[in-house]
Amino acid sequence: MPRVSVLLPVRDAASTLDACLESLLGQSLRDLEVVAVDDGSRDGSRALLEDRARRDPRLVVLPTPARGLAAALNTALASARSPLVARMDADDVAHEDRLALQAERLRADPGVDVLGCRVSLFPEARRGMRAYVGWQNALLDHREIVRDLFVESPLVHPTAALRRETLLALGGWRDFDGPEDYDLWLRAWEAGLRFGKLPETLLAWRDSPGRLTRTDPRYAPDRFVALKCAVLARGPLAGRPAVVWGAGPIGKRFARGLRERGVAVRAFVEVDPRKVGGKIHGVPVVSVEAGASLRGPLHLAAVGQPGARERIRGEAGRLGLGDDLVAVA
Repeated sequence: MPRVSVLLPVRDAASTLDACLESLLGQSLRDLEVVAVDDGSRDGSRALLEDRARRDPRLVVLPTPARGLAAALNTALASARSPLVARMDADDVAHEDRLALQAERLRADPGVDVLGCRVSLFPEARRGMRAYVGWQNALLDHREIVRDLFVESPLVHPTAALRRETLLALGGWRDFDGPEDYDLWLRAWEAGLRFGKLPETLLAWRDSPGRLTRTDPRYAPDRFVALKCAVLARGPLAGRPAVVWGAGPIGKRFARGLRERGVAVRAFVEVDPRKVGGKIHGVPVVSVEAGASLRGPLHLAAVGQPGARERIRGEAGRLGLGDDLVAVA
């Protein structure tokens, strides 16, 4: 039985597949299998996989019709033989010690259920992606990851490693009109699982204009907000109203999403004196001091400007809100 099973979905990745496979089959942890699901490729990816599998039996190739990423991952998971599974994408490159370090951490620390690592971007990256990677690379322990869980996906999907039984208990990946990776992290959090991230940079994450997060409507911002609002409504906001800090586009988007799920928005909190005293969709806009005096609702810091989230957290702490404030974006 291999020590780690790598789940590798492949769709038309012929131009990047060799580098990906070299990085996986050249790992310092030799006792592994790579379960590659060719999801209906038309560019020769399947032939490349099968040729490499003839030379290295640790590579298992499962050809399927084109069914999408979630189905490919679940197919790979069903065939994985190891008690530990790790994610990988066919256009990324893993550091040679990635799997050894993740396997050792999961062995030594039963308190971590979902384990990522830091990433670097290549060949070049847009400013927004650089900002995202810098943000998520700073979230290392469970407390930090969960604190920002409703801001953005706090783990890069192809860095994840976890126990197979944990993933099976979650039901694997959900195939729906939304981001399957972020949905998995939210369901893991709802199930009470604990997150961690290795401080080493162990994945070179390719940023390309054609990546799914830019081209597929399932990864559009509105789909993330809808998912966040659904989880908040059935979890922290169950039976509670909300107070939204920030009356800009992000705050308004969350207010709409929460109202659609039956959550009452008690007030918007604003620092702009021109907005204080007005109303947005019938909801009063109040000052910071007035907003903090509203006890009972869950307060949502719905801002995106650099530094604004930290300032709101500081104000909330000063005013005694504590755990009653959750950052969203």
